[in-house]
Amino acid sequence: MTRPSEGETHGFERTFTTDDVERFAELSGDRHDRHTVPDDDGRTMVHGLLTATLPTKIGGDLEVLATTMEFELVRPVYTGQRIACTWTFDAVEERDDRYIVDVDACCENDEDETVLTGTIEGIVRTDR
Repeated sequence: MTRPSEGETHGFERTFTTDDVERFAELSGDRHDRHTVPDDDGRTMVHGLLTATLPTKIGGDLEVLATTMEFELVRPVYTGQRIACTWTFDAVEERDDRYIVDVDACCENDEDETVLTGTIEGIVRTDR
């Protein structure tokens, strides 16, 4: 991992499928009708925590070990919608063997509507 920098941004996007939602329902045990029965447009509502895997995927790629994550689910996400996530390092503090980081995450749909916001605190180890 290179040194994270304040203001540095990273992105990831994906479109959730019905199979993704079904597998997450199986794993989480959350089988509420909203996640299993398609709406009039044939879409299924994506679990909020499944949507939150976008910023956690970026964090994993950047070797961030989260210590605190707080998400606000602003609007629903449905299967077939492309969701783009932007991760921004808000603060980076260097220590002997790690960086302490504060992160802002924002996920938007194709209509530029925010669907999820979040803050993440964590560490990036430098002792490799």
